[in-house]
Amino acid sequence: MDDWRPRAAALSAAVVHPASRWAQPLARTPRHVFVPRWWRHLPDTGWTLREGAADEQRWLSAAYTDHTLVTRVGPLHADHADPADHPEGLPTSSSTLPTLVVAMYRHALLTDTCETLCVTGTGYGTALLAARLGEEKVTSVDVDPYLGEAARERLDRLGHRPALHTCDLTGPLPGTFDRIVATVALPGIPGSWLAALRPGGRLVTNLADTGLVIALDVRADGSATGMVTPERAGFMHARHGDNYPPPTSTRHAWTAEGDVTSSRYPVVDVQQSWELMSAYALAVPGVRHDCTEEQGVRTAVMVHPDGSWARATAPAGEPALVHQGGPRRLWDELDTIRHHWLTHGRLPAYGATAEADPDGTLHLRRGTWHATVPAAEPNARTRPGLAPGARAGPPVDRRPTHRRP
Repeated sequence: MDDWRPRAAALSAAVVHPASRWAQPLARTPRHVFVPRWWRHLPDTGWTLREGAADEQRWLSAAYTDHTLVTRVGPLHADHADPADHPEGLPTSSSTLPTLVVAMYRHALLTDTCETLCVTGTGYGTALLAARLGEEKVTSVDVDPYLGEAARERLDRLGHRPALHTCDLTGPLPGTFDRIVATVALPGIPGSWLAALRPGGRLVTNLADTGLVIALDVRADGSATGMVTPERAGFMHARHGDNYPPPTSTRHAWTAEGDVTSSRYPVVDVQQSWELMSAYALAVPGVRHDCTEEQGVRTAVMVHPDGSWARATAPAGEPALVHQGGPRRLWDELDTIRHHWLTHGRLPAYGATAEADPDGTLHLRRGTWHATVPAAEPNARTRPGLAPGARAGPPVDRRPTHRRP
């Protein structure tokens, strides 16, 4: 296929300024090579296979548009699927939208000499990094052996031979590095990351179920200091096996009565508000959210693994009727955060300072507000909070706006 180069050049121009050091890697890296097949979520059929060779123009249009392309749903990779397959579940691998890949690399403050660890996925982000730094400075890891094998073959086809390893990101890492850039979400900072970074090294990651991108610089004693960046982004959760654990069921929350109260606020879709989503996940981690709207009436449901649940219903813009049960009042927690937001005009997580202990425990502070995020344990099994099929659409790596950095 010879006509990918103008499309790659146009993608580069849309993502970065022509003077950027990322302009040439973007313009010269054939993204379509890394996504020969992918999944698209359609209203009528759900996850539907797209095969590039069957329609080359559609393939090029998809590959050189600044969108995330899902390549694996549940345990089924698009490379191994039949056209009749319509898998159910959450996306488990993708080619992240290029603006977000480059944004994460920029937050890492890469220099020409940085030895950098990244996440393999399809291999496209690894290819950009190899083109920018040189393959000898790039190490790429993934928990999925097939992803590593496929990426190795596709990178080799382009003349890139970085070090590729199969390992769990939350466990020991294969070496020491100047930078770690994690384009997956974890519930906290693994202590192994800080141990693998040289003094003065930097890590950039996204906290699971939030829109927060954290940048930390490692000190000589193994602790780290940094901040919550202005970036708003959400990545797929890191997995530690073939698939995510089964999500917490919301079925009972749609019909249970519980305690009935009224809220001063309308029903909100938490997953569509970056600041609210982030503040709530820090206050009450592990909540699964569903939100639907029918005939002008919106219903939001929350469920926590400890048995707490909440359901709020109201016509659009009107105060909500709330049903809650279990050991915590999940909607009351949300209303407390919303009240703070309206009173102070902001929520404090974005722009907060960040300090990490050597074991990975993270401390976020801004003014009188503070939050502590426990370190990610090795092989910790996380459950992405957004329900498959929710009105927010399938949970894929995302960024709220598409602007040229």
